[in-house]
Amino acid sequence: MSTNVVKVTRKGQTTIPAELRQKLGIKEGDKFLVEATEQGQILFKPIKKLEDCAGIYSSYGKPEEIKKQIDRLRE
Repeated sequence: MSTNVVKVTRKGQTTIPAELRQKLGIKEGDKFLVEATEQGQILFKPIKKLEDCAGIYSSYGKPEEIKKQIDRLRE
């Protein structure tokens, strides 16, 4: 486990240290679900992109087709 100290900016932003981003494969534009635990911890859970799950859902079509279907259902 890696421990780093980060601070919160005036705008409420923090920076994930480069070493940790590289280790976890975090890239610019990646999205996370942020959750607060009852113990006062903050958890950052990566949100998988549709393309990352393509193998799981391959029987439903290509990622672009699945995204179009989802967009149609949301309308």
